[in-house]
This record gives sequence, structure tokens and C-alpha cells, in this order.
Amino acid sequence: MCKIPGLFKAVRAGIVGAVSLLSAAQTPAFAETVFVKYRGEVSLDAFSCQDVTRSSLVYRVCYDARNQYMLISLKGTYYHYCRIDSSTVDRLLAAESMGRFYNSRIKGNFDCRLGGIPD
Repeated sequence: MCKIPGLFKAVRAGIVGAVSLLSAAQTPAFAETVFVKYRGEVSLDAFSCQDVTRSSLVYRVCYDARNQYMLISLKGTYYHYCRIDSSTVDRLLAAESMGRFYNSRIKGNFDCRLGGIPD
């Protein structure tokens, strides 16, 4: 029997903690992916995403600055835009009305059918 009070509890807690860490380390990490209309599944690994709560049209904006590639969730459906500069994305996020900005400055522009879709 252990003569030092609490030693058994401390050893047990340490073992349980170590097992928890090992279990977490062995759990595979899954990258978030979204289904983009006209493209299919896209991993968000390279994107910086921002959830939007102040717009009835725009729900989320994800931007890959290196490839100038934006994914935007409009009422829950993701669309993609190619060769879109970061200042346009910044202005979208800062716009008083994101829906109006999207409709006047982005929709119909930055067409990925013309090229620019990253691998």
C-alpha cells in the first residue's frame, strides 16, 4: 500500500493525461472542405476564412491571397472567383452593404472559366 498520500492519484492522473495526448496525436486531422458550385470539393487549407453575420446574402468569405482566389458563401452556396485582388476582398468585407458591393463589383467579374483556378 502506498504510504505517501495522493501519490497514487497523481500517478494515475499522469498516466490518463499521457494516454489522452497519445490518442489525440494518433487521431488523423481532417482539413475542412466545402462544395463549390461549378467546381466541386475544395480544401480550405490555403484559405483565410471569415464568417459573416451582418449580411443576409453573404455568409462566409474565404480568400487565398497567394493565388488571388476567393470562395464566397451566398445564402449557403459556395461560389468561386479567380484573379481577384486582395483590395477588392477587403472592400467587400468592409462594405456597408456586402450584398450591394458583391452585386455591383464582384458578380459577373473575376470569372474562373477564363482561367486562374489554382490546383
